[in-house]
Amino acid sequence: MKSLSAELAGRPIVPTVSSGAFTDKVRQTVKLLFGTPLNAILTIVFGAVLFAVVPPMFRWFVLDAVLFDPDPNACRAASGACWSFIYAKSGQLLFGIYPFDERWRPALVCVLIIALLAWSVRPASWTPRLLQLWIAALALVGWLMGGGLGLAPVPTSSWGGLPVTLILTVVAIGVAFPIGVLLALARRSTTMPAMRIIAVAFIEGIRGLPLLSILFVASIMLPLFLPDYLLPDKFVRALVALTLFASAYLAEVIRGGLQAVPSGQYEAAEALGLSFWRTQRLVILPQAIRVAIPALANTIIVMIKNTSLVLVVGLFDLISSGKAALADPAWPSPAAETFLFIGAIFFALSFSFARFSDFLERRGHIGY
Repeated sequence: MKSLSAELAGRPIVPTVSSGAFTDKVRQTVKLLFGTPLNAILTIVFGAVLFAVVPPMFRWFVLDAVLFDPDPNACRAASGACWSFIYAKSGQLLFGIYPFDERWRPALVCVLIIALLAWSVRPASWTPRLLQLWIAALALVGWLMGGGLGLAPVPTSSWGGLPVTLILTVVAIGVAFPIGVLLALARRSTTMPAMRIIAVAFIEGIRGLPLLSILFVASIMLPLFLPDYLLPDKFVRALVALTLFASAYLAEVIRGGLQAVPSGQYEAAEALGLSFWRTQRLVILPQAIRVAIPALANTIIVMIKNTSLVLVVGLFDLISSGKAALADPAWPSPAAETFLFIGAIFFALSFSFARFSDFLERRGHIGY
């Protein structure tokens, strides 16, 4: 016995899966899918739809697709997707009409913004230095995209693609959030009626207009009322329009979070002798923002996709770059593949932020 125990003690313990547990899981799955007549019908219908749709889609996406062949005639002869168009036109799709020899600059801007966004989601990075880092990074982005100080100047009319989408999203939301907080506080104010009226008029006025009309006013009507030396660049005007639009919606979301904070929190802060701004900064706003995280995330994701509307005022975002690439007569204009590629980029941005908001919800759960 002693030698047997010693021999067994030297062997690694291999976990085994109970056949009973596996059988129970199978039974639970079958019950879930076919436990009731309605579930059985839905399972059969959904399975039939998958069987009818998935094989042809896989054949079009992969088996019959042209992947890396640079010859446009290969796409014309193929019955599947023309992914070689995406490969050949990737520079134009991602960077629009930016000068070809200078495309390393928008590529570096994309890497810089995405890397900084990834760094910013770490709780350890949430310090005052993060704001300073973002300000320095955005200044570097402006220099890289616009040129000067040793780089060839490139006007904003030549900017396009993914950098435009990222810059519009980051700057518009980053500036709109503190404006939205101030608007929400002003709208709830009981001691400053003038500020409350201004905040209500701004929020309701912006929310009552579609974003397209605001972009048209900023890009088309504003030049009619201002002289050229006072007129901002078209890119700046579109950025301001997006910022104002986002701030109005964020203000209402934050106001909802403020209303959800129990009145006892205000009373406790007042009992401690905290001033209004210290009460808001240390007590109220942290709780209100945690409560409003799902609605804030939804608003920000909508704004990410709203940046595509700048194409109507002549800015080359991702969709405009895709349309410009499709205009090449040498290729068979694979629109489906192009917009699937663009949609995948928007989905990656939106999905990543949605997962970040889920993390914030779990981390900041306060029970009400």
